Amino acid sequence: MTSYLEAEVLPARNTGAIRLYDAAAFEGMRRACQLTARCLDALAAIIQPGVTTEEIDAFVFRYGYEAGALPATLNYRGYMKSVCTSINHVVCHGIPNDKPLREGDIVNIDVTLILDGYHGDASRMYLVGRVKRAAERLCEVTYRSLLLAIDEVKPGNRMGDIGAAIQAYAEAERCSVVRDFCGHGVGRLFHDAPNVLHYGRRGEGAEIRPGMIFTIEPMINLGRPHVKVLADGWTAVTRDRALSAQYEHTVGVTEAGCEVFTLSPAGLDTPGVTVSKIPAAAG
Repeated sequence: MTSYLEAEVLPARNTGAIRLYDAAAFEGMRRACQLTARCLDALAAIIQPGVTTEEIDAFVFRYGYEAGALPATLNYRGYMKSVCTSINHVVCHGIPNDKPLREGDIVNIDVTLILDGYHGDASRMYLVGRVKRAAERLCEVTYRSLLLAIDEVKPGNRMGDIGAAIQAYAEAERCSVVRDFCGHGVGRLFHDAPNVLHYGRRGEGAEIRPGMIFTIEPMINLGRPHVKVLADGWTAVTRDRALSAQYEHTVGVTEAGCEVFTLSPAGLDTPGVTVSKIPAAAG
C-alpha cells in the first residue's frame, strides 16, 4: 500500500513513502528548476561540431557555481562529472570526455543543480549541426511523448496513466520505450519515491495527489527497447546500436493539475528541433 506523508516529517532518505510538499517547497523548486532551465538554454549556444562533452561539463559546473548552486551528479555514488552527456545510441548516463561532437550527432544533456537544498532536474536533446531526418523525428516523438505524459498529471489520475500515454504514442510511431530506467520523486532528495515508469496500464499504480513532485523522462529508441550498461558502470547504450532520445521535465502536482518547473524561459525546450512539427498536448 502506498504511503503519502508531509515532506517535513520524513527523514532525509528514500523511505518508499511519497512526500507531499508545501507551498514553500514549491517555491524552492521553482528557483532550482529555473536555474537548471536557464543553464540548458545557455548550452544551446555552445553545442556545435568540435565542442567536447568535457567542455560542456565544465560549463555546467561554472554556471551553477556562479549562481550559488552545485551539480547533484558530482561525486554521486562515485560519478565524477557535473552532467550526463548521452550521444546517439547512448540511452542515458553518458560520461563527458574529450571526444568532440560531430556533425549529425544528437546529444542529451541531463543537468541537476542543487540550489538552497532543492534539486532542479531536467534534460533536453540537442542537434549538432545538420542531422538526418530520422534522428530529428525521434527527438520529435520523444518530446511529444513527454507532453502527453505531462497532460496526465492531475489529482485522481494514476501513475500508470503517465506510462500508458508515453507507450501508446511512441509505439504507434514505430519506436520503443526503454524499460530499464524511470523517472523519480525529487525535491530535497535527488532520487525519491515514487518511481515514474514510462510504460504501463491506465488505472494502475499510485494515485497522483497534490504536493507530489517528480520527474518524467522518457527514453525512446528507434530500434528495440533493450539496453546494456558498459564496463564503466554508468553508460547505458542500445543493444542494437539504434538511436535513442530523452527529454525530462520536473513537475509538481497542484489542486488543478500540475506545474512544470523546468520549462525554458527562452522557449528552447527543444533546441534545434522544429517545434512547429510537434503537436501541443491536449488540455
